[in-house]
Amino acid sequence: MSGGPRYDLPEPDGFTRVYWDAAADGRLLIRRCGACGRAHHYPREFCPHCWSEDVAWQEASGRATLYTWSVVHRNDLPPFGQRTPYVAAVVDLAEGPRMMTEVVECGPDGLRAGAELEVAFRDGVPVFRPGRR
Repeated sequence: MSGGPRYDLPEPDGFTRVYWDAAADGRLLIRRCGACGRAHHYPREFCPHCWSEDVAWQEASGRATLYTWSVVHRNDLPPFGQRTPYVAAVVDLAEGPRMMTEVVECGPDGLRAGAELEVAFRDGVPVFRPGRR
């Protein structure tokens, strides 16, 4: 691959570095509000449900169900072009939040709404695959 930019890797900042460091170690983190008790994802410094700043990192179980998906057949940004077709998806994490991701290790014909998935990591980025329970 050329030395050009990659659009599939994060650019952590001071706040999100905890999240990306955990992902590099194979752990998925979410945020949970101490005021209302609800979990959320993507990471924010406040609760999007009640606006409290009493939020903390929590390790997620890594379990999810498939909410919706789309098969991408064309993407000109590196390295997505070499991955087509791929499955862009939205999953419901077991802890409640919805997350945008990619489904791997499963062709589009094997997908169905509500399918059980588990987290996997590619280059330190969480993706999901069919559950192996």
